[in-house]
Amino acid sequence: MVYETEIFILPQEAESEDTLWLIASQKLSIPKKNITALRILKRSVDARSKTIRLNLKIKVYTGALPPAPTYSKHLPDVSHAKPILIAGAGPAGLFAALKIALAGYKPVIVERGKEVRDRRFDLAAISKKHLVNPDSNYCFGEGGAGTYSDGKLYTRSNKRGDIQSILETFVAHGASEDILIDAHPHIGTNKLPSIIVSMRESLLAAGAEIHFGTRVTDLIIRNQHIAGIKTIVNGEEKEFLGEQLILATGHSARDIFEMLHRNHILIEAKPFAMGLRVEHSQQLIDSIQYHCPLTKVEELRKHLTAASYSAVHQSNGRGVYSFCMCPGGIIAPCATGPEEVVTNGWSPSKRNNPYSNSGIVVSIEPGDYQHYASEGPLAGLRYQQALEKMAFEAGGRTQTAPAQRLVDFVEGKLSADLPETSYQPGILSAPLHELLPPEIGLRLQEGLKAFGDKMKGYFTNDAVLHGVESRTSSPVRIPRNKETLEHVQIGGLYPCAEGAGYAGGIVSAAIDGQNCAEAAVRQAKIK
Repeated sequence: MVYETEIFILPQEAESEDTLWLIASQKLSIPKKNITALRILKRSVDARSKTIRLNLKIKVYTGALPPAPTYSKHLPDVSHAKPILIAGAGPAGLFAALKIALAGYKPVIVERGKEVRDRRFDLAAISKKHLVNPDSNYCFGEGGAGTYSDGKLYTRSNKRGDIQSILETFVAHGASEDILIDAHPHIGTNKLPSIIVSMRESLLAAGAEIHFGTRVTDLIIRNQHIAGIKTIVNGEEKEFLGEQLILATGHSARDIFEMLHRNHILIEAKPFAMGLRVEHSQQLIDSIQYHCPLTKVEELRKHLTAASYSAVHQSNGRGVYSFCMCPGGIIAPCATGPEEVVTNGWSPSKRNNPYSNSGIVVSIEPGDYQHYASEGPLAGLRYQQALEKMAFEAGGRTQTAPAQRLVDFVEGKLSADLPETSYQPGILSAPLHELLPPEIGLRLQEGLKAFGDKMKGYFTNDAVLHGVESRTSSPVRIPRNKETLEHVQIGGLYPCAEGAGYAGGIVSAAIDGQNCAEAAVRQAKIK
């Protein structure tokens, strides 16, 4: 017999298999000796009361054993198959490539950045030397932005595709099986690079092509249909021919937006969000979220991971909310070009750094950037660029970030000094309350006070705000047909994932990559 049920247990009880079996037998009213196996299907933390419990959905077996899980990464040989082009080797591009290969077509990926391990040297140069390589940084390179900025895998995109298949593909390539059961699955920036390498090796073994250091410069279009792409590699132009192109270049590939607009290929301005990144002590966030004094946090953390939070407030008709919250994490410098400062965050798999950080952002609407209206669909992008340039200037024209203590920011005071920070390029005291436009600054001030009312202890001058958090999503959408997923003007062009305005994280981008791959394969079969 096989039973499914839910049990609520203390965190320390979950660490003992014998205790789990005993609680399961009591819940199901069956003798413990009759249980032959127990498998956890889903796991979440319920910290709404002072007694914290784990909510486990379990499958209990009596008289039988569960089948051994299989996570295949086998792909057919596609070395001589018809090619389908993919621009971008982030999660959308990689999962599109896997789906294309499974369908018997040859993925040809072009990626402007470097292989995942070679990227590390350029990331170190940003932090230590304040040097930004515009083709290799936290946003550009194998694995995309998510590889070195957290690796969180939770999404609300259940209706867009099969989330379980995405997670199982990660497990097949080396991720822990824990991501299959955790309510908020998280691989961690320290582990994701090796998984991305494994995915690349699977594709290459099947005969796919992956070209690094290869930046798309233009599209080849014949009779309003894709015929290929123009690229530049080591200063030389190179063309790749194909009748389907999945454009998965990410939300920071501004040159792609510029190229499309220059060629009169329709793009649109879309809502996005901007703000600051706040950093607290992780012990403080644990104390707030787990309803315990600071003196008890260390003991509690023996059984629980670092706590996260999600906060939202409505200010004058706009949302102010936390974004990409990173418990036990680090704030990263995510500029993709000269004369800009951009912040983001990441967490290692153990979430064991002493700091907690989160973007605190405000929804941005077209009315906020009317002074850039002459830029047409690039107006929001210009607004985004202006604030990143402001942060660069206020930080001293390096990757040093302008910063302000939280309470000082809300009260409109320049911080006389600043606390320690995880942001490695360093921080410089600046009047962010004056530098941000009022549609952002005033709403952030109100929102941070409201968050302090909801989370006692959150509103503290020991927390520090870093400027600016500007790459929450793309300020541009590349419109596509809802049925075919092709661009509304150009046949065979599949705008995909975050860079096209259709995803918002690793999993949703991977799902959109798969969906675009299926659409491209359907067309390839016809043509």
